[in-house]
Amino acid sequence: MSKYCLKANELFDSIPKNVERYFVETDFVWEILPKIKEIVAQIIKENNGEYEILFDGVLIGKNVKIAESATIIPPAIIGNDVEIRPGAYIRGNVYIGDKCVIGNSSELKNCILLTHVQVPHYNYVGDSVLGNNSHMGAGSICSNLKSDGKNVVVHAEKDYQTYLRKFGAILGDYADVGCGSVLNPGTIIGKHTQVYPLTMTRGAYPENSIVKSTYTVVKKENL
Repeated sequence: MSKYCLKANELFDSIPKNVERYFVETDFVWEILPKIKEIVAQIIKENNGEYEILFDGVLIGKNVKIAESATIIPPAIIGNDVEIRPGAYIRGNVYIGDKCVIGNSSELKNCILLTHVQVPHYNYVGDSVLGNNSHMGAGSICSNLKSDGKNVVVHAEKDYQTYLRKFGAILGDYADVGCGSVLNPGTIIGKHTQVYPLTMTRGAYPENSIVKSTYTVVKKENL
């Protein structure tokens, strides 16, 4: 089985330049989560014409499509060629990279989406980072708060204390989450790993794998 990937350079092949430096400063990738508010605010402050101002606290790139019924709460950054579909709810402290799709009735808060990310149908993404070309199946959610309210621990080859009360999920590049799945707090999905529909995940999962159930993981063949 492939190793667990817990660092940005293990999960993402590329990172947009205006957020890259913040990831470089981290040791473990979840350390970026409490900095997202600061990151979005700084990009808005430093904007040198890369983005247009949609309204105060919200910047958008070129060729952005926003449905009339979508709700955007500042601060938020929306990249080039992004589509925001009817009923989408962007709750603030959100960075959306180029060519992403935010679908009907999907909700985002305090999160970073890199490029070509699809969150297309009835998804919740809070306190999370979704890698390049990652995909959330219909109705899949990033659960970001433990029922007991305690800090989130990442379960990998050992337990990692994050000291974070809210931590949803980290998806590596090309991770694909099946419909109706629940990613429990502190879930990390490796690059090119698929999660079967209706799966409840817990902890870290290796790259290039198939997650058939919470504790059943097999390595992909014929890569």
